[in-house]
Amino acid sequence: MDLPFHNKGEVLVGMLCYIITTGKCNLKCKYCGGSFPSSLVPPKIGYTIDELRDFLHGDDELTIAFYGGEPLLNAALIAEIMDEVRAQHYVIQTNGFLIDALPSQYWLRMDTVLLSIDGVERLTDYYRGSGTYKKVVSAASKLRALGYKGDLVARMTATMQSDIDRDVKHLLGLQLFDHVHWQLDAVWSPNELGFRNWLVNTYLPKLSRLVDFWVSKVLDGKILGIAPFKALTHAIVRGSPLGKPPCGAGWNALTVNTNGDVLACPIAVDVEWARMGNIKTSSREELLEKARAQLGIGEPCERCRYISLCGGRCLYAHYERLWGEDGFKLLCLSAKTLIDALQSAKPLFEEAVEDGRIAIEDLEYPKFANTVEIIP
Repeated sequence: MDLPFHNKGEVLVGMLCYIITTGKCNLKCKYCGGSFPSSLVPPKIGYTIDELRDFLHGDDELTIAFYGGEPLLNAALIAEIMDEVRAQHYVIQTNGFLIDALPSQYWLRMDTVLLSIDGVERLTDYYRGSGTYKKVVSAASKLRALGYKGDLVARMTATMQSDIDRDVKHLLGLQLFDHVHWQLDAVWSPNELGFRNWLVNTYLPKLSRLVDFWVSKVLDGKILGIAPFKALTHAIVRGSPLGKPPCGAGWNALTVNTNGDVLACPIAVDVEWARMGNIKTSSREELLEKARAQLGIGEPCERCRYISLCGGRCLYAHYERLWGEDGFKLLCLSAKTLIDALQSAKPLFEEAVEDGRIAIEDLEYPKFANTVEIIP
């Protein structure tokens, strides 16, 4: 598998560009607290569409991902960018409350829509607010009714109240979502004393159960859309590494903040190491080269035998280590456990490919950099 960032001649192509349309959010979820401070994400857009177009010009494989806050609070900017800035793919991460703010023709042009939902109704509503679950399910149903044929992803946050086996199966069972992906509620939230116990005694055993279930379906010729399982299995069977990090931050992904500042990572609005420059003063090629030269996954990951499949997991977590080394190692344990479980089934996957029960191409995910980080 080619790395997701490559060079054709002198022009760097295949970039994922996050556009933060606003730092404001209409929800205040327990794990993130809602809106970004206006000092970090200014409330008004500080660049013109012409400046954005000039910055992104020359990439015929460009992906634009709309991000927030809640990006649909500035739906007019989304529509304007989709009208004026050419990209091969458009993506949005949204909580789904404001689906009607963006006209249907723009939804039908989105290649991937990620809707924030955590699993069963009581869990989702506990963390995101009463009525959220029904709102998100309604949004997904509305998109399907519009005729949306793209990749609809359930974007979960896995917390100490989650049952990963139950919640992923529940979301798949709704038959609305093509894929389910999750990130652990770790690093940004306070380091709760019970996290280690939950991870070791609840999350990882339930994760192993979910892997067993998914593998059994694959062996029956059915590949369920569990994003990290598909991506890792494809890499294992093909013997091809994931990127470092898998999300592409600082490698083939950059973020444009509301003031035009360019960041290596969409969540790194608060740290100087991630600030690469501004679209008004630097070219896309210059800032991608700068990010690749200055940033990257280093030790202890570089010496780890899992690096080709884990990819260091998360650039922000790698640099900040907000939970210290012990917390960092806990997340390593999580990634290693998942990789070991899937690697142990490699002979079974290879046999299923050989006898035609599955096609290796059907395991490939994502087909392009669609903001799914792969490693939970």
